[in-house]
Amino acid sequence: MNKYLEQLIELSQIDKEIDSFGPRIEKINKELSSVTKKQNDLTEKKEILIEEKKDNDLKVRQHELHLAELAQRLEDINKKSGAVKTDKEMKALQLEEDITKEQCDFANEEIQRLQKSSEAKDVLILEIDEELIEVVKIVDEKKVQIEAKLKEINEDRKKVYAKRDKILSKINQKILEFYHKVRKWAGNETVVPVKKQACYGCHMRINDKTFSSVIKSEDIVTCPHCGRILYIEDNNEEE
Repeated sequence: MNKYLEQLIELSQIDKEIDSFGPRIEKINKELSSVTKKQNDLTEKKEILIEEKKDNDLKVRQHELHLAELAQRLEDINKKSGAVKTDKEMKALQLEEDITKEQCDFANEEIQRLQKSSEAKDVLILEIDEELIEVVKIVDEKKVQIEAKLKEINEDRKKVYAKRDKILSKINQKILEFYHKVRKWAGNETVVPVKKQACYGCHMRINDKTFSSVIKSEDIVTCPHCGRILYIEDNNEEE
């Protein structure tokens, strides 16, 4: 086989391996994202509950202040009742007192409702905290595993790039330029095998003359249909 063709085959395999590092890293990062998402969701849920509890506490304080005002109003009504002279004035004071007491009952009911709501939120926050402890533990373990995997990938990548640099130092520059020109559109199918007299890039059958040239492997032969660089994986089988 032509030595330049051998170099191109090896180079294409190395480039394919280099391109595989991206998806491998992406897959690892997705593993971490799926775990950290649960942690983030729980943290966000907890923060929402805390804010809602703060809002409840604020409303409770507002109702308590309102109750203090209502108590003062009832006291004033009680004082006024001693100076009432007519039935009309008495009925007006009685109506004002009834309305004020209704407002007091409503404020007390709201305070109880808000306090129960806050207590329920405290229970949920406690449950989230317990769940977060387990999730954080899992996240930390996953991070250690991922760091180990990324370290392994980086080591593999260094070795592959070293092999690539070694080939690039030997290969003919014109042939390398031609390889890169085809690779721009063909990607990892720049150099493809011929099987059953068909290009394994475009899967089109090649003519006998081209097929014969590929078998001989004396020159770099391209597919007449798609322009990919062709080679034979097993001469005996093809013959």
